[in-house]
Amino acid sequence: MIGLPALYALTGLMFGGWAIATLLDRGHGKRLAGAAFWGLLAVEFLAGDALGDMGNGVLLLALVALALAGAPGKGQAATTTPAERQASARRRGNRLFLPALIMPGVALAGTFVFPALGNLVDPKQVTLVSLGLGALIAVAVLMIWLRPPNSAPVGEGRRLAEGVGWAMVLPQLLASLGALFTVTGVGDIVGSLAPLAIPDGSRLAAVVAFTGGMAVFTILMGNAFAAFPVLMGGIGLPVLVQAMGASPVVVGAVGMLAGFCGTLLSPMAANFNIVPAALLGLPDRYAVIRAQWATAVPLWLFNTAMIWGFAFR
Repeated sequence: MIGLPALYALTGLMFGGWAIATLLDRGHGKRLAGAAFWGLLAVEFLAGDALGDMGNGVLLLALVALALAGAPGKGQAATTTPAERQASARRRGNRLFLPALIMPGVALAGTFVFPALGNLVDPKQVTLVSLGLGALIAVAVLMIWLRPPNSAPVGEGRRLAEGVGWAMVLPQLLASLGALFTVTGVGDIVGSLAPLAIPDGSRLAAVVAFTGGMAVFTILMGNAFAAFPVLMGGIGLPVLVQAMGASPVVVGAVGMLAGFCGTLLSPMAANFNIVPAALLGLPDRYAVIRAQWATAVPLWLFNTAMIWGFAFR
């Protein structure tokens, strides 16, 4: 049965390819550190279960140390020149976007088709497996169509990853941080401190504490889904729902939207705010955040007003 282990193995091989390519790149300013960075990620995906909790923790600390040392850095991956890419774009036009549509198309088709094929794919991971298959098909189509060197998938993948840098692994790290906060009882601590900052019986103060906490925790953690169990367990349920009688549906749904306002302002949300700047080659890596704050702040105020005005009806 095909499931997450197959995807992890595929991802580990990709990181392993980047590690080897970096090690062979004599023009790379952080050659050894970069190769070690990608190599450790390859080990994590290929042998994470065998390493155990302690081994994975040590590996994570090593990755952080390498990132602080400047890894993965940027190398001299063989690629086409800007002029060649512009000429290719003019020649092929909008057809260049077709391979990008293969991934969501295969993911959607696989979600409906694989369950009908019995136990071929883990039913809990059908969409992720379909997405991985879509990536493989898209790469194959590009190789057949554009006929680049056989090393192009590894080389271009590494070039793109180095443009983003260590921030590309932030979503996984922050998701783990959210789970860690939940296990260690951070929500209980927030719940014990919240009454000290909320005037007795003040609905508005309680709502502001909840939505403000969702935004701030999301800014710090980069992930509203990681902030939600902490704030919902500390303020949302015990204070707003149980003590003040607010609707859990409104508190939960709009509270998540308040957290997403923090996502718009956080460099920790690298996949939303840092990666696009790197992909577009913007000189200011925080340009996306600077463009979004004027939307985030009024939207947070609106979400706060929504809970205050409709959760207690």
